[in-house]
Amino acid sequence: MPGERLDEQTMALRAAKEFQDGMVVNLGVGIPTLCGNFVPPDKEVIFHSENGIIGFGPIVTDPEEADENLINAGVQPVQPKPGMVIVDHAESFIIIRGGHVDVTVLGALEVSRRGDLANYTLPGKEVGSLGGGQDLAFCAKRTIALMTHTTRDGRPKIVNELSSPITAPACVDLVVTNIAVIEVTRRGLVLAEMAPGWTFEEVQGLTEPELIPSADLKEIELL
Repeated sequence: MPGERLDEQTMALRAAKEFQDGMVVNLGVGIPTLCGNFVPPDKEVIFHSENGIIGFGPIVTDPEEADENLINAGVQPVQPKPGMVIVDHAESFIIIRGGHVDVTVLGALEVSRRGDLANYTLPGKEVGSLGGGQDLAFCAKRTIALMTHTTRDGRPKIVNELSSPITAPACVDLVVTNIAVIEVTRRGLVLAEMAPGWTFEEVQGLTEPELIPSADLKEIELL
């Protein structure tokens, strides 16, 4: 039997390991917003949100401490930090389209073997909402897709060809799921890390494209 799947907090912790000191990072709606809770105190990461706050801190969980005017992309209250600034919507998107976002972490419905991203529609819905996802996928220096490995009914979300409308082509650099960390490379999808208790064959069985085992394939590292 395969091992357990990682919970959302652990997935976010693994994705946050990719943030380096001094980076400008944008966090998409859903699981990605949790990444802001896992930056060590000795590392400075400047979080950017499309709605115009830059340099904010972790999500506020105590309603008594929440400021409804300081929210992230998921409409969650966040902590202010020294040096935080508030800009208008246009200036926020200038930062994105100007290529000043080092990493964006986006949720995904599907990622293809080429790194194509689909994330702005919901199954059964005729109309989706692109928001800033398309701008981020095209313009960020690096894109991480943070998502569950399969749908609720067990179908792969890492596929050969997208079945959902595309957000941006060949934009994803790294996929972090609840069972694996996969690098998107020119030679294909490289399985770099697996959740505890999983084997390469078990991860491959839930992934449509053929995976390439990394030369140093290992268990997911969180610290």
